[in-house]
Amino acid sequence: MKAEYAPDYIGTVTKYVFVESPHMTPGELVLRAYEISEGVLIKETCFGLQVTGTSEAVDRLISEIRTFDPNHIFVKDRGFPPGDPRRCRANLGGARPGYLGHEREFRLLHYITHGLEALERGKGVPEMVPAREKKPRLDIQRLQELIDEES
Repeated sequence: MKAEYAPDYIGTVTKYVFVESPHMTPGELVLRAYEISEGVLIKETCFGLQVTGTSEAVDRLISEIRTFDPNHIFVKDRGFPPGDPRRCRANLGGARPGYLGHEREFRLLHYITHGLEALERGKGVPEMVPAREKKPRLDIQRLQELIDEES
């Protein structure tokens, strides 16, 4: 029988802070975060920060650091706690699970920033552009006819 999972950081939450800013690097943000962390565990990552602590302390820290560049700093909850053997690559091997999701999400952040800045300028929300009508797929029988015509 498999032992139940016992978390290392009971009563804590972990959140990712993504920095996609022309004004601030993750390194600059982590230095500012350390100054105001008050017991929150902070880890610098390639995309920003990983912060772990009590829910109240993490929320307080994130509220403060988002004021540095609110349209370019984004926050995401971490699904599994650090070191969780059900998800940790130290136990599973291979690439870090979730990294490809972060990478994909990170590439979309500049679109969100653009929208936030447009709202600040008072441009409002643009009207939805209707989706293009999809062309019908080529029927396999029609494909065979085209092949036969060419041969």
